[in-house]
Amino acid sequence: MSKLARYFPILDWGRHYGRATFTNDLMAALIVTVMLIPQSLAYALLAGLPAQVGLYASILPLFAYTLFGTSRALAVGPVAVVSLMTATALAPIAAQGTPEY
Repeated sequence: MSKLARYFPILDWGRHYGRATFTNDLMAALIVTVMLIPQSLAYALLAGLPAQVGLYASILPLFAYTLFGTSRALAVGPVAVVSLMTATALAPIAAQGTPEY
């Protein structure tokens, strides 16, 4: 199991995960959700994408980091710079609002 835990750190720290930690994590999740939903919607619009894409782009990394992440204090989610870079990279390829974009 140690080889598997090397790629899935949750197998290591998950054994020591208690009720107090769960309560703290639940409170943090509520706070992050209140901030992340409007933030991810806005960043998607900033990138010229439909708003729901921001939700997809912010939810999947959180679940992936739960399985593969090694740091207990790391912010994972969309950021303004990446949104602007996405819009800049896609601008020469297709016009905003088109299906190709």
